[in-house]
Amino acid sequence: MNSGFLTRTEIEEKEQAQLATYACLSSESKGRKYNQAEHPLRTAFQRDRDRIIHSSAFRRLEYKTQVFIPHERDHYRTRLTHTIEVAQITRTIARNLRLNEDLAEAIALSHDLGHTPFGHSGEDVLSELLGAIGGFNHNLQSLRVIDILEERYADHPGLNLSFEVREGIIKHATGARIVSEEFDPHLNPTMEASLVDIVDEITYNSHDIDDGLSSGIINFKQIKESDFWNTLKSSSNVILNDKDQYARHNLARFLIDFVVTDLIKQTAKKLNELSISSLNDVRKSNERIYTQSDEVALCIKQLKSFLKRNLYKHSKMVSMTDWAKEIIEKLFGEISKDNSLMPERYRKMLNDEKQEIVVADYIAGMTDRFAIGMYDQFS
Repeated sequence: MNSGFLTRTEIEEKEQAQLATYACLSSESKGRKYNQAEHPLRTAFQRDRDRIIHSSAFRRLEYKTQVFIPHERDHYRTRLTHTIEVAQITRTIARNLRLNEDLAEAIALSHDLGHTPFGHSGEDVLSELLGAIGGFNHNLQSLRVIDILEERYADHPGLNLSFEVREGIIKHATGARIVSEEFDPHLNPTMEASLVDIVDEITYNSHDIDDGLSSGIINFKQIKESDFWNTLKSSSNVILNDKDQYARHNLARFLIDFVVTDLIKQTAKKLNELSISSLNDVRKSNERIYTQSDEVALCIKQLKSFLKRNLYKHSKMVSMTDWAKEIIEKLFGEISKDNSLMPERYRKMLNDEKQEIVVADYIAGMTDRFAIGMYDQFS
């Protein structure tokens, strides 16, 4: 081994020696759409991660809504901070389960690149507007972003990421699989990909509680009276006190640790029970490998119900949703009538794509403030 630094080959050898037999090895990647020489120091998945971080779409996540409009308060989560939190927790779990951290992180960092402005409100509106041609899905759009819409290389479109990262973007949402000819729908995704979907939920559940408390829309009295708190309070030493400035942070931190620790332990048991010993076993398993204890599963269900009832359906949030719908509908209509409102590269795409898809591409890539600014021009 070179005493000064690790080469790509040596990193790949360390993966083979240290990762679980069911992990996805970078040395066994199915490669890229456009052939490229391997990097001497970085594995395929490390390069993918770096390309994602340096992409324009990744930077724009800073100004896209997670739940609350970012400019209302500086400390609310944005789509970018949410993505970073997902990547951090994903790496932690991947390491404990001896999965490929670089692959898991790359999928986590890219999983929301196709998200619209104004969070899920924007996605819902675009899906309605594109209903006649199959709707809009941010996972498919994320793949479209990295395959087509990003412009960083003269010799190929998109970022030219590895098959495994691209597959993970499409297949990470295990609750609603997307059929694609390129990615066999009969095969499960890698464990690294499935992990991102679970961590996405863990992350937004905990930080929506945090941001909801910060906003004043929900309060500790509601939490103390909730089913989810009744389920987990015996496991927690968190004191819910409005006068304690650290209480909401303690609660969010506890929720993450409580669910993540359980996920790691229960999944390790499940891997053993199912005799999972290879990536092929993962891909062909008829049972869900990631699992939670009954107590934690119940708590998550109750927490999601609490957030839906007390936060997402709050009048302030409903008003924001209606406003977002108005903006997206107005932009879609005006741009569809006058394609000159789009940059030249989008207008050129009209030669090969349906107008609805190209307009959706343009709007989905907007930040909240850009969309608001353009909407104001039409008002």
